[in-house]
Amino acid sequence: MRIREAAAYLGVSDDTVRRWIDRGLLSAQADESGRMVVDGYAVAMVAREHAAPPSLPPGLRSSARNRFVGLVTDIRTDPVMAQVELQCGPFRVVSLMSSEAVRDRTRGSRP
Repeated sequence: MRIREAAAYLGVSDDTVRRWIDRGLLSAQADESGRMVVDGYAVAMVAREHAAPPSLPPGLRSSARNRFVGLVTDIRTDPVMAQVELQCGPFRVVSLMSSEAVRDRTRGSRP
Protein backbone atom coordinates (compact mmCIF):
# COMPACT_ATOMS: atom_id res chain seq x y z
CA MET A 1 0.00 0.00 0.00
CA ARG A 2 1.11 3.59 -0.54
CA ILE A 3 2.59 5.58 2.32
CA ARG A 4 -0.46 7.87 2.38
CA GLU A 5 -2.79 4.86 2.79
CA ALA A 6 -0.59 3.36 5.51
CA ALA A 7 -0.65 6.69 7.37
CA ALA A 8 -4.47 6.79 7.21
CA TYR A 9 -4.74 3.26 8.64
CA LEU A 10 -2.19 4.02 11.33
CA GLY A 11 -3.76 7.33 12.30
CA VAL A 12 -0.51 9.26 11.74
CA SER A 13 0.87 11.65 9.12
CA ASP A 14 2.65 10.64 5.92
CA ASP A 15 5.82 12.18 7.37
CA THR A 16 5.58 9.96 10.45
CA VAL A 17 5.40 6.86 8.25
CA ARG A 18 8.42 8.10 6.28
CA ARG A 19 10.34 8.62 9.54
CA TRP A 20 9.39 5.10 10.65
CA ILE A 21 10.74 3.82 7.32
CA ASP A 22 13.98 5.78 7.84
CA ARG A 23 14.32 4.31 11.36
CA GLY A 24 13.66 0.77 10.10
CA LEU A 25 10.31 0.33 11.85
CA LEU A 26 8.73 -0.28 8.44
CA SER A 27 10.38 -1.33 5.21
CA ALA A 28 9.42 0.19 1.88
CA GLN A 29 10.19 -0.53 -1.73
CA ALA A 30 9.36 1.09 -5.05
CA ASP A 31 6.38 -0.31 -6.97
CA GLU A 32 6.21 -0.68 -10.78
CA SER A 33 5.49 3.07 -11.08
CA GLY A 34 8.41 4.06 -8.87
CA ARG A 35 6.22 5.06 -5.89
CA MET A 36 7.21 3.95 -2.40
CA VAL A 37 4.93 1.28 -0.94
CA VAL A 38 4.84 -0.68 2.31
CA ASP A 39 3.54 -4.16 3.04
CA GLY A 40 0.01 -4.17 4.49
CA TYR A 41 0.81 -6.91 6.99
CA ALA A 42 3.80 -4.93 8.30
CA VAL A 43 1.54 -1.88 8.65
CA ALA A 44 -0.91 -3.97 10.69
CA MET A 45 1.89 -5.13 13.00
CA VAL A 46 3.03 -1.53 13.54
CA ALA A 47 -0.59 -0.54 14.21
CA ARG A 48 -0.82 -3.21 16.87
CA GLU A 49 2.10 -1.68 18.74
CA HIS A 50 2.17 2.05 17.91
CA ALA A 51 -0.99 3.50 16.40
CA ALA A 52 -3.94 5.27 17.91
CA PRO A 53 -7.38 4.26 16.65
CA PRO A 54 -7.56 5.68 13.12
CA SER A 55 -10.23 7.91 11.69
CA LEU A 56 -11.97 6.77 8.53
CA PRO A 57 -9.66 6.94 5.50
CA PRO A 58 -10.77 9.34 2.76
CA GLY A 59 -13.63 7.97 0.70
CA LEU A 60 -14.95 5.59 3.38
CA ARG A 61 -18.23 6.19 5.18
CA SER A 62 -19.55 4.71 8.37
CA SER A 63 -23.03 3.42 9.15
CA ALA A 64 -24.90 2.03 12.14
CA ARG A 65 -23.80 -1.48 11.20
CA ASN A 66 -20.71 -3.09 12.68
CA ARG A 67 -17.90 -1.81 10.50
CA PHE A 68 -14.22 -1.58 11.22
CA VAL A 69 -11.45 0.29 9.48
CA GLY A 70 -8.50 -2.04 9.48
CA LEU A 71 -6.30 -4.53 7.72
CA VAL A 72 -6.76 -8.28 7.37
CA THR A 73 -3.73 -9.92 8.98
CA ASP A 74 -4.65 -13.62 8.84
CA ILE A 75 -7.24 -15.91 7.25
CA ARG A 76 -7.69 -19.56 8.21
CA THR A 77 -10.25 -21.60 6.32
CA ASP A 78 -11.61 -25.11 6.22
CA PRO A 79 -14.28 -26.39 3.81
CA VAL A 80 -17.13 -24.76 5.79
CA MET A 81 -15.89 -21.99 8.12
CA ALA A 82 -13.21 -19.28 8.12
CA GLN A 83 -11.49 -17.32 10.86
CA VAL A 84 -10.46 -13.83 9.75
CA GLU A 85 -8.14 -11.69 11.89
CA LEU A 86 -8.09 -7.92 11.48
CA GLN A 87 -5.89 -5.23 12.94
CA CYS A 88 -8.06 -2.15 13.55
CA GLY A 89 -5.69 0.48 14.89
CA PRO A 90 -4.31 -0.98 18.11
CA PHE A 91 -7.19 -3.47 18.35
CA ARG A 92 -7.14 -7.09 17.12
CA VAL A 93 -10.54 -8.34 15.91
CA VAL A 94 -11.29 -11.98 15.07
CA SER A 95 -14.34 -12.84 13.00
CA LEU A 96 -15.87 -16.23 12.17
CA MET A 97 -17.76 -16.55 8.90
CA SER A 98 -18.45 -19.02 6.15
CA SER A 99 -15.57 -19.97 3.88
CA GLU A 100 -17.82 -19.12 0.95
CA ALA A 101 -18.15 -15.51 2.18
CA VAL A 102 -14.36 -15.22 2.40
CA ARG A 103 -13.88 -16.64 -1.10
CA ASP A 104 -16.51 -14.26 -2.53
CA ARG A 105 -14.90 -11.24 -0.83
CA THR A 106 -11.31 -12.07 -1.79
CA ARG A 107 -12.24 -12.46 -5.46
CA GLY A 108 -13.28 -8.80 -5.59
CA SER A 109 -10.39 -7.28 -3.63
CA ARG A 110 -7.29 -5.72 -5.03
CA PRO A 111 -3.81 -7.13 -4.29
